[in-house]
Parts: sequence; structure tokens; C-alpha cells
Amino acid sequence: MNDKVVVSIDNAEHYIWGERCDGYHLVKTAALSVIQERVPPGCREVRHRHQHAEQFFHVLSGFATLEVDGVRYRLAPGQGVHVAAGVPHQLANEETQDLEFVVTSTPPSHGDRIEMSLEAR
Repeated sequence: MNDKVVVSIDNAEHYIWGERCDGYHLVKTAALSVIQERVPPGCREVRHRHQHAEQFFHVLSGFATLEVDGVRYRLAPGQGVHVAAGVPHQLANEETQDLEFVVTSTPPSHGDRIEMSLEAR
């Protein structure tokens, strides 16, 4: 059980993904994952899907380009998109400023990722 009552990126478990992106586990339980992430300009994740996890991406600052099953969305601060389990998706920062967002996954998506190319839809 996480005994932290107030959680922020200052005291959350941190990890680096890709070459320069930051992730902070705000909630990390067997049933729920809430991660705040920072993606520098020009960075993107590998296109993938999750067999069991559904996710909600919510932009805090910057702009996200989120491709979901072949459809591209440009998300501004305060906007978000739900991605159902099994649906291919890829998040990118195509802007000139950092992107910060929160991704909520249930069940947690770590270990549930299947990488794929855009052609494999």
C-alpha cells in the first residue's frame, strides 16, 4: 500500500522512457495506474496496443498528437481521449514546447503492451 497521502512529481516514483521522456507514478496499484509524463519536442512513443488495459490521456500543458486506430487527434491543455483495450495508438509531441499529460490505465498497462507498426492495423 502506498502510504503517501499527497503525491506529486516531486515525491512519485520516476522512470525514463524513450531517450528523454519522464514518467511519474502518481498511483501504482494492481487495479489502477495514474502516470504524469513529460515528452520533449520531437519525441514519440512506439505505436502499440494493450491487450487488457484501457487508458485515458489528459493533456496538462503543451499539445499532444494522439493517433488512435489510424485517426489523428491534436489535444490542447484540458482535453483528453479514451483509448479502449486492444486499440492501436501512438502519442507524439510534434510541437516546439514540452508536452505534459496524465495517462490513467485500468488495469495498469505495464507488461500489457504489444508494439506494432502503422501498417499493422
